[in-house]
Amino acid sequence: MAMKVYGLPMSTNVARVLVCLEEAGVQYEVVPIDFSTAEHKSPEHTSRNPFGQVPALQDGDLVLFESRAISKYVLRKNNSELLKEHNLCDSAKVDVWLEVESHHFDQPMSVIIYQCLILPVYFGGQTDVKVVEENLEKLKKTFGMYEERLSKFKYLAGDFLSLADLSHFPTAYYLLATPHAVMLDEFPLVKAWISDMLARPTVKKVIEMMKATA
Repeated sequence: MAMKVYGLPMSTNVARVLVCLEEAGVQYEVVPIDFSTAEHKSPEHTSRNPFGQVPALQDGDLVLFESRAISKYVLRKNNSELLKEHNLCDSAKVDVWLEVESHHFDQPMSVIIYQCLILPVYFGGQTDVKVVEENLEKLKKTFGMYEERLSKFKYLAGDFLSLADLSHFPTAYYLLATPHAVMLDEFPLVKAWISDMLARPTVKKVIEMMKATA
């Protein structure tokens, strides 16, 4: 039976799970959740994700929420090398940089995406320039750390691609759609790292799914 992913691919958190499923090469079904009708807050969906968010994943009788936890489950179940779990030191480094992605990249990027793309496009609101600038400064600090790391290793956790890298892709993809993509010119190694990820066949496939639901 195919795994079911609840949510829309345009969601960065859903896309994170989808790329792991693609990397694992397993069958899955995307079950759309309609935010315009508040389906995400319905009892049926909150039984899957009690916070009324996406994604949720169903694999037989198992139901999971939180995109990074789901991603790890998918990769573990399918013995993926993206977690490096056969090597304690390497797997610890993957965990470290996945935490960095969650706290120091995703958090400021979520604000930037909301202010630059979601608020004006979907709600007709006006971008708060001050808020964007504050979060761009946070992002620049993170990219400065990444630039230093990538001067020593090909990828964040070492000289191997891992979930710590791919977890960045959905949000990085949206960064390129904002007027602030030019900031990457200050960080050439980070820019090349992102380009390398976006050229990956599994990522390309998920990007097409993101575009189709945007």
